[in-house]
Amino acid sequence: MSLNIHPTAIIDPQAQLADDVKVGAYSVIGANVVIGARTEIGSHTVIEGHTSIGVENKIGHHVLLGGAPQDKKYAGEPTQLLIGDRNTIREFTSVHTGTAQDEGITRIGDDNWIMGYVHIAHDCQIGNKTILASNAQLAGHVHVQDWAIVGGMTGVHQFIKIGAHAMVGGGSALVSIVLFSSVNSIKLVDIIDHFINNIGIIGGALISIISIAWFKRSALLEIRNHVNAISTVHLGKGWDFTLTVITSLILLITLAMTIYNLLLKGYGDYSISMQWLFGWGCVIFCAVVAFVLARMKDR
Repeated sequence: MSLNIHPTAIIDPQAQLADDVKVGAYSVIGANVVIGARTEIGSHTVIEGHTSIGVENKIGHHVLLGGAPQDKKYAGEPTQLLIGDRNTIREFTSVHTGTAQDEGITRIGDDNWIMGYVHIAHDCQIGNKTILASNAQLAGHVHVQDWAIVGGMTGVHQFIKIGAHAMVGGGSALVSIVLFSSVNSIKLVDIIDHFINNIGIIGGALISIISIAWFKRSALLEIRNHVNAISTVHLGKGWDFTLTVITSLILLITLAMTIYNLLLKGYGDYSISMQWLFGWGCVIFCAVVAFVLARMKDR
């Protein structure tokens, strides 16, 4: 037995380990496991199933990798867990293989930082350079794209996609589970998010600039004087022109093109009724609320 493998570890003869892989005490590695060079495995860790692990990974104590998916439809199919290079997987983390109902592969990319007590369920797709904080719990089929951060104690519903560079705050499951506990609800969130981001925010910025730059010129002067007082970069009349004319035109053109495309093509494959009710309806609702709050402030 290699000097890098503790004598109490149990390694199946069919497992494929690089010569310099380190395995801690009482760890168990199954027959269909492949582990790349310079990977370190802590004590009491179990790696089973059809699991492939790349190079230079650091796997902590009491970790389970390649366990059978917790899916009642699973019937023993030879599904896989694929883990890339240079990942850190801390203690008591569990990652399961995929299911035949999806691609059949649970995948973790490269350079990820996975903290203690994290659960990554069947068919999850984790990109590169992500951070999953302690006790983050990912249900089946979740996609986490590159550089995303999932905060501690966060539960992620199945089929959710977390985009690149996104950050999910700790405890977000409370809102997600109570308000959006089904796949159909997540679709509504997608529609609302698209319309608010592409119409509400841009439209709000345009209205704010126009109201200040064109109707409250004194406020624009106050902003410029304030910036000049606290900043090493001084703003002149060129900034006034850029804000009042150029920025307004860019936002107006962007907003007009967005509205035109949404009216002409819609968003995704969602029904027109859903888009009008939850997309346009949400934009109109937010606009009315903003108007009412502004009127209340002026009193």
